[in-house]
Formats: sequence, structure tokens, C-alpha cells
Amino acid sequence: MNEFGNKPTNADLATIGLGKVGDAYWNLEPAELIESTILSGEGVFADSGALAIETGEFTGRSPKDKFCVKDAKTENTVWWGDVNYPMEQAKFDQLHDKMCAYLQGREVFIKDAMACADPTYRLNLRVVAEKPWSALFASNMFLRPSHEEIAGFQPEWHIICAPGFTASGPADGTRQHNFAAINFSKKMILIGGTGYTGEIKKGIFTVLNYVLPQERGVLSMHCSANIGKDNDTAVFFGLSGTGKTTLSADPERRLIGDDEHGWSDQGVFNFEGGCYAKCIDLSAEKEPQIWNAIKFGSILENIVFKGETTTVDFTNGSKTENTRVSYPIDYIDNIASPSIGGHPTNIFFLTCDAYGVLPPISKLSPGQAMYHFISGYTAKVAGTEAGVTEPQSTFSACFGKAFLPLHPTKYADMLGEKMKQHNVRVWLVNTGWSGGAYGTGERMKLKLTRAMITAALKGELDAVEYKQHPVFGVSFPTSCPNVPAEVLDARSTWKDKSAYDATADKLAKQFNDNFAKYADGANAEILAAAPKTAVKA
Repeated sequence: MNEFGNKPTNADLATIGLGKVGDAYWNLEPAELIESTILSGEGVFADSGALAIETGEFTGRSPKDKFCVKDAKTENTVWWGDVNYPMEQAKFDQLHDKMCAYLQGREVFIKDAMACADPTYRLNLRVVAEKPWSALFASNMFLRPSHEEIAGFQPEWHIICAPGFTASGPADGTRQHNFAAINFSKKMILIGGTGYTGEIKKGIFTVLNYVLPQERGVLSMHCSANIGKDNDTAVFFGLSGTGKTTLSADPERRLIGDDEHGWSDQGVFNFEGGCYAKCIDLSAEKEPQIWNAIKFGSILENIVFKGETTTVDFTNGSKTENTRVSYPIDYIDNIASPSIGGHPTNIFFLTCDAYGVLPPISKLSPGQAMYHFISGYTAKVAGTEAGVTEPQSTFSACFGKAFLPLHPTKYADMLGEKMKQHNVRVWLVNTGWSGGAYGTGERMKLKLTRAMITAALKGELDAVEYKQHPVFGVSFPTSCPNVPAEVLDARSTWKDKSAYDATADKLAKQFNDNFAKYADGANAEILAAAPKTAVKA
């Protein structure tokens, strides 16, 4: 019997080719999935009570191994290229058959879940996992059905996740042994050869990025969101490492969600039921809400313990800089329940500019907002990845290029329409370097970034004086409560002004080179927002 008293049967699994699996554990409680993981030797407890696991060969997503079946439904709708690699229907079916054969006689852990907090757009999911901790991840990250909902649960999408199954490369329609393949017609995702749990989460995000904008008129967004005491909603876009999760976890505001949302005609809603936070260099002082959420039921991925203890060394990135923790959203005290808010009043584009060029906060015109949304800029710093010895620019359209099955201009056009319709203020926030590039300057202090965002949310930057950046044209305030005035002008923080100008020119060129591939679909207002050659003082 499962926890809700429904007699488990393989009949439903047979409809997706899994009728011959071994023991099938349906909708186990988190504690039971944790117990199974511990007993199998695939996890241990940290002293906080969280489950610590290792995902194996892959400690992050493998973008080049993400495929989408190319058929009559997707041929002319999916944005094919270096994000969406095509797979033949026959190859998908072949992979599916092989995965079913691999799972024959093996135990599986099934978790029924949902996506989209707004019931109007809800998507029922069934995750069939080889590993109990994969099922626990699904339980943490998706919406958890009630007893009544689970009794008559009918899945619309299936995810089959088997880290131990490996593909044969091109013979199976894949690049190598690992893969994540989405079939929009069959409403199925296959994940094999990788234990990285984020593939489950991002697979469904990709599905919603296809379905909602095209079929439901909802803008899907890779962002976090929270809501203030006056019910003002704020949205935070940003790539990994820019502070999206950290800055949205504000003790003065209720969290709607930390990563994936939809913006409908009624407002903003969370896709998920949990959070998946990076925890490299995590501390109780800097990120108390995330710190306190690491307890029994949470999953720590690829962390390192201190010596022979079970105390996590959050500064240790020897396994990966992408150490992660997943936990149900209600592990955070001040959340919005349900995870829904109104139309945004403020939108923040977060970037970790390791070149130290962009102002720590600036206000964007509609054209600039669209330009920076399509650009989706941040920078990797030296040491975070093998071979990275100096800052490297990263541009990810709509701050989530890897998860966009449609052309970026589809999402950009929808965002532009909604921004203008609801008169949203848009801010570009640099959480990166000040006073010089990485290696010379210093990382912007979190408390200063928080102060600037708080001032923007309270309207305290509405009436202050602004200056225009000579290269990027954005307007930055000359004063801000609780922030030293000299910090606000990026150029003035550099001792060597000529070095700043040269670096700004270099970054501006990178922006323009990147945007060239989208220029044909951009209007004059967006094109006018492109950065210009530096003006020497």
C-alpha cells in the first residue's frame, strides 16, 4: 500500500512500457525515501539532518546532451540549434525501449507531483526513478498533491530517470552515454547516464517554456519572485551565481519562488514547490534562510565534509563549484501561500559583472530592458571552471537560453508587452566587481546590493538624481540610502580610469557581437539601446 491507501499496481506503468519492473514504491514519504537511500549506501546524513548524496560523473547539467524529438508538432515551432538538438522519433522510441528493458526486474520509486501553483495552468507529472533520492528530489521540487488529489491522480507528463542506464551514443541518437530527451508529442522525458537531479527540474521547465507561451498565453520566466507587505510583487532574473536565490530570500518579503515562474493575465505564479540553491560558500550570516532550510528532508549534492566529521565544508568546491541543496519551499518561513502574486511592480536583472564595468544599480528604459533581457549577461570568474583564468562573459538569452524551446524573441516580445501594459520599473543590478575587474577590484558587498534593491522597492530611488553611463547608456543614481555615494558610479571606483574605459570598450564589443544574431528580430528602440564606444574623461 502507498501512503494514501491506494493499492499500487504496475498497470499504469505498463502504459509507458514499464510493466515488468521489479518492486514499485509509490509515493513514499520523504523519510522512507531517505531511509532507502541510506540503506543502499548511496547517501549519508549531515549533522544538520540533511541527506548528502553524490550525483556521480555529472555534477551539473550537460547542455550538449539535451535533445528534443523533431516531429510534425515541433519541426516548425522549436528553436533548433545549439540549445535544442533534434532527435528522430525512432531513436527516442529505441532509447525508451532500452530503458524499459534496463529497468525490467529493478525496483523503481514513483512520485506523482504537479507543476504550476496557479490551478488554471497546472500540469500533472509522474516521475519514475531508479534512485530513491531522485524521487525525493522530485518531491522537494515540485508541488505535492493532497491526499484527495493523489487518489484520482492522472499524469499528463511522464519522466523516466535511470542514472545507471547508458546510451550507445550515435547509434541511439545521442552524442555520448548520457542524455535528457524530451518528446512533446508523447509527453515524456527520458533521462539516463546522469544522476544530476537538476535534469529532472529543468526538463519540466523546458516543457512549460514550450507549452505556456504558445498554448496558454503565459510568459514563462527563469526568475525568482517575492512579494512585499503592500502586496507589491518583484521579479529577479539572473544566471547562476548572480544572487537570484539569495536576493529573493528577503526576510522582509514573502517568497513566491526562487527559480521558475509564469506571468499570466492575473499575475505571477511559481512553477515549483521547492528551492534548488547553490551552496558554495554558504553561511548562516549571509544567507540565513537557505542555511536554516538545510535540515531533515533536504538533499545536499556533491558537498565535502570537514575532516572525519559530518559537518559540511561549504567553502570546499573540490568536487564541484556547483554544490547544491534542494528543499521544499515551506522550509522557508516567510513564503507566499499559495505561491502566487500580482503583476510585478519592479523587475531586477541581476548580473555578476566580473569586469567591474556596470554600475551596481541602474534604471532601464523599455528599450534597454528588452536589450538586456535578450542579452542575458553575466561573467564567470577565474577558478570556477577548468581553464578559466580571467573573467569570461556569458550571454544567455532571456537569462535562461538553455531552457528555451522557442526563439528568444518570443519571450522577449511577451515580456515587453507586459512591462509596458503594467508600467513596470526595470533595474539592472551588478552583483559582481567594483573598483576593478576580478583580481584587482572587490566583489560588491551583499549588504550594499540588498540596500540598493530595498531602496528601489520602496520607491526611494524615484526622485534622486541620475547620471547616464557613457558606454552602456543606462541611468544610475548618484545617491541611495545606506550606500556610499562613491560606490554607485562604477568608473569612479577605479584608480586607473583609462583601464576602466578600455575594459568598458571590450565588454561593449562583446555585447554587440553577441546581439548580432538577434538584431534582425529587434525593433529600433531595442537596437538603440546597444552600448556605444567609451567616452574618455
